[in-house]
Amino acid sequence: MNIGSIGRVLASQAVETTKKSVIDAVMPPDPKSRMADSAGASKPAGAPDIGAIVLGQIQAMQRPLGEDRELQVSLSAAQDVLLVHEIFVPHGAVLVFSGLDPEGNVMRVILPADHVQLVCKIVPVMPGHPARRINIIQPKTRAAEGVSGSPSQAPAQAS
Repeated sequence: MNIGSIGRVLASQAVETTKKSVIDAVMPPDPKSRMADSAGASKPAGAPDIGAIVLGQIQAMQRPLGEDRELQVSLSAAQDVLLVHEIFVPHGAVLVFSGLDPEGNVMRVILPADHVQLVCKIVPVMPGHPARRINIIQPKTRAAEGVSGSPSQAPAQAS
């Protein structure tokens, strides 16, 4: 096998691996087990945790991205469009989206998880800028934070 053949084989494998990871991010291999895993233990049987499902889909799309791609998440609220930078989950049924509006103003939208409608797309990173990641902040569980702790004291994850 000559060097050109080796290069073609390696390039083909790289393309197939990338294609598979993007497809897996959008369509998980076993949706039934994914739904069972995302359903919270505190929820009654048959009631899916919509917030966990939405966050799981965002994380699944973002996880396989390299440094040359980023996930762009936008949300329409009233007459504004929010470019989401961070999602805070104060409760499984409520999601708080924060980011920038088209004019660059800081904006926050608070929605019941079952009313969320997001547009997510994978875009190339602007030259000279690092890939931006959506920061998801979930509150600590009551057992982990103790009696006096509150979700607002949860440390932010690095983006």
